[in-house]
Amino acid sequence: MSVTSGVQHIGLSVSNLEESAEFFIKVLGWEEIKRREDYPAIFVKDDALTITLWKTQTEEPVKFDRKLNIGLHHLALRVKSKEALFQLVDVLKANKIEIEFEPTLIREGPSMHMMCYEPSGIRIEFYYPG
Repeated sequence: MSVTSGVQHIGLSVSNLEESAEFFIKVLGWEEIKRREDYPAIFVKDDALTITLWKTQTEEPVKFDRKLNIGLHHLALRVKSKEALFQLVDVLKANKIEIEFEPTLIREGPSMHMMCYEPSGIRIEFYYPG
């Protein structure tokens, strides 16, 4: 039996704190719940998850290469409906968010997913279970 019972929060290091926060708040509709100025951070949440966005302490952060580095390959977020997944594509495009690929079936379906990059370059998957 597992000693854990889910995810309490996820902490992400971002190069542009305000732009990354705007992605979650304005683009995805999350809520800002806290800020820290001493070690710059913004805490955001949706209905189920809290993410802490931590500002990197360098002007030239090293971009993560998912094929060469150890670390977060991507963050997968579940969407509530197939329609929401397709609406999200339009919202991402309207906000000039880089899309890796648009909604596509996973294997034979009915589950679907898509990928984009939030403003600091973190790869985000949106998943509809079908």
